[in-house]
Amino acid sequence: MAQIQRLTVYPVKGLDGVTRKEATVTPGGTLRYDREFALFDEAGDVLNGKRTARIHDVETEFDVARTELAVELDGERERFALDEEPERASRWFSSVFDAEFTLERDRELGYVDRRDMGPSIVSTATLRTVASWFDDVTVEGARRRLRANIEISGVPPFWEDRFVGADAPAFAVGSRETGDTETDSGPADGVRFEGVTPCGRCVVPERDPETGEPTPEFRERFVERREATFPDWADPDAFDHYYTLMVLSRVPERDRGGRLRVGDEVSIVE
Repeated sequence: MAQIQRLTVYPVKGLDGVTRKEATVTPGGTLRYDREFALFDEAGDVLNGKRTARIHDVETEFDVARTELAVELDGERERFALDEEPERASRWFSSVFDAEFTLERDRELGYVDRRDMGPSIVSTATLRTVASWFDDVTVEGARRRLRANIEISGVPPFWEDRFVGADAPAFAVGSRETGDTETDSGPADGVRFEGVTPCGRCVVPERDPETGEPTPEFRERFVERREATFPDWADPDAFDHYYTLMVLSRVPERDRGGRLRVGDEVSIVE
């Protein structure tokens, strides 16, 4: 049975993820807490792994209930209550990354890269397959490199590729029970996810998530194996190139506010 295996949000853009047993879809169509905070320099550019590999040196934990960020670098730990002291967190990151950063917050949508799209989708089997292409990449390592929001089990590798392209179906998850009131907000046929585009990858998946060191010939091997294993059910016209993995989705407005839970059944819908 296809079901949600894992839910992950990234409360501070570019930093470590937090796994959740359940997640609520925001009014903007993203998952609550996902990229809710981001650090911007004076030019408006964001701090993330695309900008610098040094971000891998910073280990982080995020307490969602308290909105607290714990950071560790070179054996030193700090903790910031982001609601109360965003300026102190901004100063710490500015000193570490040698630029002036300001911590910003967006509760409605978050600072996702593509602000007209919602959660990213991948299957557990896809992660296992990608890990098998490399000697030193584990499934957990692939998970951390690729940083998906919703992971689906009980389906074959690259299952998610079927949801983009001409005449692609959608899929539904869980119920439309709201995250705030515990009341039914609509028909019980689940929260609908519509595929928008395959996710073209950047430099981040090429790096070891622990050390930031690049995996030799990662992109070349990835593209070669991705082309060789491209599934029959995917629409090749929807893919600009083979250095893609995951699908970026959109949640219709009527389903925003819906709640997802690990273990929720996933069904394909037209």
